[in-house]
Amino acid sequence: MNENATRIASTSDETPASTVDAGRRGFIGTAAGLSAAALVAPGVFLHSVAAAPRSEPVTDSVRWGLLIDTAKCADGCSACVDACDRENGLDLQEPHGSESKWEHQKSVWIRKVKLQDNQTGRITNLPMMCQHCEHPPCVDVCPTGASFKRADGIVMVDRHLCIGCRYCMMACPYKARSFIHQNTSGQLTAVPRGKGCVESCNLCVHRRDHGEESTACVDACAQEGHGAIVFGDLKDPDSAISQRLREIPSRQIREDLVLNTGVRYAGV
Repeated sequence: MNENATRIASTSDETPASTVDAGRRGFIGTAAGLSAAALVAPGVFLHSVAAAPRSEPVTDSVRWGLLIDTAKCADGCSACVDACDRENGLDLQEPHGSESKWEHQKSVWIRKVKLQDNQTGRITNLPMMCQHCEHPPCVDVCPTGASFKRADGIVMVDRHLCIGCRYCMMACPYKARSFIHQNTSGQLTAVPRGKGCVESCNLCVHRRDHGEESTACVDACAQEGHGAIVFGDLKDPDSAISQRLREIPSRQIREDLVLNTGVRYAGV
């Protein structure tokens, strides 16, 4: 991306598989294995996972990623953001303090960003989330090893190890991570959250570990008829995302950082 020609109008990683210790895998297993139909409010059920959790360790035979076609991302549409909030329990957050303070402090895993080309004035809308870098800066600076990358490319936070120092938030060039300032309530068993921890998009890892093939944001975007987001295995040449990447030009946000992100954008 030509940084001189574009401006972000508003403003989220490689550890070898061998370094993912048993504690982290245990955390992941706990988060994923408890997934089930979740009752959030009377009559309101979230996505349920029917398949059994994986029994084999995560391997690097796959690398999960997203392709976002900004030409299909509709201005004013927040379906992906809303679906992410419901899937991960972010919509259960209770406002604290003034409206402006709450807007600044509430957790956000996906946000809509506008890019303006300073030469042409063209404005592009795009969803911004953790970019799941191959070389994640957040992992490099984490003093406890709470920030880590799975063998399949998903960058996550081990909430049992996170001490809330927020170094990862400062290191992330995408501002993709959030800090939980307040006590949480009504948590989803598939997505445990807690005060004092950092969190971010994990590509619906609970779905990955139950063998599902999509993410909440992808499903919501498709249901709205946009189909702007494609999810899949970047290592599989026959996957939908790989085929689409061969069909249209795409790029990484802040390619100059050479992080080899797992999220790619078309039309920017």
